[in-house]
Amino acid sequence: MPDILHKLGVKSSSPDDAYRALTTPEGLSGWWTSDTEGESKEGGVLKFRFGNGGFDMKVLALHPARHVLWEVVDGPEEWIGTRISFDLDQRGEWTILLFKHEGWKEPVEFMHHCGTKWAVFLLSLKSLLETGKGAPWANEIKLDAWE
Repeated sequence: MPDILHKLGVKSSSPDDAYRALTTPEGLSGWWTSDTEGESKEGGVLKFRFGNGGFDMKVLALHPARHVLWEVVDGPEEWIGTRISFDLDQRGEWTILLFKHEGWKEPVEFMHHCGTKWAVFLLSLKSLLETGKGAPWANEIKLDAWE
């Protein structure tokens, strides 16, 4: 199965700051979509809305300042059952984030779109952590008609 993979370095941050941005509705609202709600605890569900659509993520694992794992339980058909993980590591003055959106059945055109959009939003996360200001939906870079 194909996966979407990204690596992000955040300067002048700690894994704790990145972890908060990945695990609290306030943090997630600052870089992914401002329409975020839910319970960020193992077994909880986070709901992310983007205009007329969105995603519901079941929180499968939380390891403070190290690892976040979600499973998509509602959203576009191609996303259902896929998993999204964020692994964090401190390397000198850099927090390194390894992102994975795994379990796609096949590399359809929508996966290409989502891979680029994940990059856009991960850069929004970097900006939030380094400057205090992200570019969550609906202020992110637009790519094409899926938006």
